[in-house]
Amino acid sequence: MALPDPSDSRLIQAILDPLLDDFLYWFGRSRLLLETHNLSNLSAPEQARLLQRIHEAEAEVRSVKALLAVTGVGIAPSTLAPWHQLVTECWQIGHQWRVSQSP
Repeated sequence: MALPDPSDSRLIQAILDPLLDDFLYWFGRSRLLLETHNLSNLSAPEQARLLQRIHEAEAEVRSVKALLAVTGVGIAPSTLAPWHQLVTECWQIGHQWRVSQSP
């Protein structure tokens, strides 16, 4: 098995680090919203499930960030897709909440 070119590792990190940081940022904002507010557009069980999914995604992203830092090896786009979908769902929930708070 050939070792990856160090420049490939730097490129992978330059691309993935900010993306993973973005995921953590949006998951954190959404987690804070869900932990501090009862959202009228979600039932309590739906809100709890979404919060659980966010906690799991945050743990997964942190694990990938740690592996990326140690190995410099990229991850499959199929790994990123569920996180992107969850972020999109969080944006929609946050938008609905902000609209509901408008006078």
